[in-house]
Amino acid sequence: MKEENLRKNLTEFLNKALAHATVKDAINNLKPELRNVQPQKGIHSAWEEFEHMRITQEDILRYTLNPDWKSPKWPQEYWPDNGKLNDKIWNNSVTRFFSDLHELINLTKDPKIDLTSEIPHGEGRTYLREILLVIDHNAYHCGQIVIVRKLLNDW
Repeated sequence: MKEENLRKNLTEFLNKALAHATVKDAINNLKPELRNVQPQKGIHSAWEEFEHMRITQEDILRYTLNPDWKSPKWPQEYWPDNGKLNDKIWNNSVTRFFSDLHELINLTKDPKIDLTSEIPHGEGRTYLREILLVIDHNAYHCGQIVIVRKLLNDW
């Protein structure tokens, strides 16, 4: 196996449009007044989906890097409150999401880290597993944001 190819492929899945929209595509030009609108009962808003992605990605990244990290309580702390959303909160979430994504990409590219090795404090989990978990989770919820936007006639 060529390790550099694996790292390149993982980075592409984290950051580029391959078989679906990117996270940037999913949130780009989302009308601010629609960010926290649930299109139907039982369907999360684009804000709820995005903030859930941010919280989960942050948790996975910090868990991977920091043995002292305390994960949020499931499920209540993995989803935002349905309270007031404003531009400052939205922009902060977007900034934090992409900052953590950049950090995860740097971890993925780091040749000093054996992606298949177990995380020292990771209960048998590997760096590769955590990277794939972020890829999978973000792809799923990115698709959910696209569906929400379609239901709101904003796609």
